Amino acid sequence: MTDTQSYNPGDRRFGRVNWLGLSTLARREVMRFLSVWTQTLLAPLVTAGLFMVIFTIAIGPNRGEVMGVGFTTFIAPGILMMTVIQNAFANTSSSIVVSKVQGNIVDTLMPPLSAAELVLGYLAGGVARGLLVAIAIALALWLVLGLSPAHPLVALVFVILGAAFLSALGIVAGVYANKFDQMAAITNFIVTPLAFLSGTFYSVEALPRGLYQITHLNPVFYLIDGARYGMIGVSDSSPLLGFAVALAATIAVSLLAFWFFRTGYRLKS
Repeated sequence: MTDTQSYNPGDRRFGRVNWLGLSTLARREVMRFLSVWTQTLLAPLVTAGLFMVIFTIAIGPNRGEVMGVGFTTFIAPGILMMTVIQNAFANTSSSIVVSKVQGNIVDTLMPPLSAAELVLGYLAGGVARGLLVAIAIALALWLVLGLSPAHPLVALVFVILGAAFLSALGIVAGVYANKFDQMAAITNFIVTPLAFLSGTFYSVEALPRGLYQITHLNPVFYLIDGARYGMIGVSDSSPLLGFAVALAATIAVSLLAFWFFRTGYRLKS
């Protein structure tokens, strides 16, 4: 590359992967949240515990069994997955928005990293944070409730898919948002409703027909439902269908993130 040529981070690499650059970006994203672990790992554990306590005290005694299991056992996997996806989204979106606001996003875009490598690097950080949060909550559920995964591999697959899906969505949101208030609006009006209106605290079988159908259009519902099947062995829908929907949604959002980096959308201005 001559001095007069400019490097485009989205240039095609034709089979050559910049493993050093990719691993460095991934390591940066992981160290970024580990350096403030009390906020990124301990705080989600406390929040999940508070959800469990509040809903168990307020509703549990009068709720009885849901789908053949106790109410506390029923909501535990949903709270686990909800916490995972919220933290995975926060990891990638905050990283990109902070870099844009501080004006140092160029430090990420200038190195010889392709668009795909940028997406994978950010995803690695979000998935790592999601997995660590899931492990911490699962350990707490085992110690407090004696709850161990009925299908560990299924639970792991859905946790990884959930973290990857919301990490990719966080990349898209982070690239789109230019200010913190825009990011807050996306979190409050898109991510939070997707997480809460997805069967986390109830079985969708109890919903009216209209809401039942709308819920099945929400990819997060399938993540919650898949995690519930993996943890306690019951679900509202087929785990295979949930896996297919979650995988398709993750690929679709990741491709959108790839296009954003490939074209420099809202990054090169």
